[in-house]
Amino acid sequence: MPELATSVMATLRGERDLAVGNVIGSNIFNILVVLGLTSAVSDTGIYISNSAQRFDIPVMLAVAIMCLPIFFTDNQVSRREGILLLCYYVLYVGYLVANAADPDSIWTGSINLIVVPLTLLMLCLLSWRTWLTFRRKRSAKE
Repeated sequence: MPELATSVMATLRGERDLAVGNVIGSNIFNILVVLGLTSAVSDTGIYISNSAQRFDIPVMLAVAIMCLPIFFTDNQVSRREGILLLCYYVLYVGYLVANAADPDSIWTGSINLIVVPLTLLMLCLLSWRTWLTFRRKRSAKE
């Protein structure tokens, strides 16, 4: 959340490079330094729960893959893409809260039936749009 607040304020002030650098720098720092230092200091390593292996890590990979076509279109994230990513974040947090409250609820069970197909559809649409953008740019250069 601090990265989100800083990035929103930087974007509102017109400093988009600061917003992107903040998010990327924070993620790199968290993955490499925090995780690396913690596992280096620990005698037994870091335990990864089954729920993280089954849900959280695949979600992180899916979001990272979904971001590729978004980031390669005109070097900017459009308003629609930003809203899409924000909706995914809200769904993810909602799932975590609902799963903590009642792991057997209908909402937590249906999240995979709703979000996974929508994610695959969005990935296909974003990839198609990226391909069309690159094709138009290539034909304009020729």
